[in-house]
Amino acid sequence: MHPRYLREAIADTPRVAVYGTLKQGFNNAHWLNDATLLGRDATPALTLYDIGPYPGAKRQRSKGITIEVYRINVHHLAQLDRLEDYRIDAPTEGEYDRQQIDTCFGLAWVYLYNPSVAGKTAIYEGGWHTPNISNVQQQR
Repeated sequence: MHPRYLREAIADTPRVAVYGTLKQGFNNAHWLNDATLLGRDATPALTLYDIGPYPGAKRQRSKGITIEVYRINVHHLAQLDRLEDYRIDAPTEGEYDRQQIDTCFGLAWVYLYNPSVAGKTAIYEGGWHTPNISNVQQQR
């Protein structure tokens, strides 16, 4: 059985918005194989940063970052929390924090990058594209 915080989170918001290696065609897409793709959207609520093998998003205004939105279950959320190093008891201490954003499909969870992005390339419109997909890490 999954912890109560996961059950409550998925009952409140059964969707996740992804912007990087979890998108279709990237190496971590398999984590969402049995989730339901609701569609694509562009959100002005995020700016992406090229971290190298994957992107990180910050809650900063942009011209529209391309996201995919999936309907997920508690099992997906638990797996994504582990993959993204989200820590419920100390959300700013893991690599990513999980927060909600508005999408055209309703509220969705999104993983926001916690470390500094000083010196990293910002992406204000469109999406992140790695030059060599084989360099994308399977797990962070």
